Amino acid sequence: MAEILTLNVENHVAAVTLNRPDKKNALNFDLLDALVETAQTLQNNREVRAVVLSGSDDTFSAGIDLNLLKSILPKMAEIKEKMLNPPEGETANLFQKPITIWSELKVPVIAAIYGVCFGAGMQLALGADFRIASPTARLSIMEAKWGLIPDMGITQSLPHLLRADVAKELIMTGRVLSAPEAADLGLITRIADAPLEEAHRLASELATRSPDAVQASKALVDGAWQADAKTGLKLEAELQADIMGAPNQVETVMAVMQGRTPVYK
Repeated sequence: MAEILTLNVENHVAAVTLNRPDKKNALNFDLLDALVETAQTLQNNREVRAVVLSGSDDTFSAGIDLNLLKSILPKMAEIKEKMLNPPEGETANLFQKPITIWSELKVPVIAAIYGVCFGAGMQLALGADFRIASPTARLSIMEAKWGLIPDMGITQSLPHLLRADVAKELIMTGRVLSAPEAADLGLITRIADAPLEEAHRLASELATRSPDAVQASKALVDGAWQADAKTGLKLEAELQADIMGAPNQVETVMAVMQGRTPVYK
């Protein structure tokens, strides 16, 4: 049986691929578990400097597998208890963790989007740092179709990207967006004819930069983009103090001065 989530690390770039092509990469419990386990593996891998997240068979993800929704009906009370009470020491519950853990990675995550990117799949893509989409991709926060709200970490991603009124419209209607409209709204970083290749190009470029500086840049924007001045300025100073004069920063300067490619630790 093929793996439902594949991981390949090469030249400091981790390629993570949802692999349920017969289900349009819909997320079932096994795939949700695999997303957490794979992200945890990457958290502890110092060789990885960027991640490309994609789906197999020209589709990102159709969202939650309907069979998962059917399976929880007989044990609704138990599921609700787990939703309302995350494991000790955790902020995210069993449905949120497989999504939010990707935004918690220290390294940048790039989602390559083609085909459909609906519901839970959309929330997974929103957890990435960059989203590069095919011109023909279709995207939707689709939970309204099932009489639900998006609840897999969207409160942590959407406020950074959309005005509140636009977010309400998309959440309440579940409207399907074309890639150009999604780009105009700010939901995707850019459109590319070959999003997977473009995602790998960006990941490879980031992998040539000082990993300390790249990770600090991500932490800076994530931690201060909507913070008050005191918080943002303090975070700038703390992150800069951590990397200034550290081996990778010194190596960056020396490589520039000597006209060579830097070798980072």
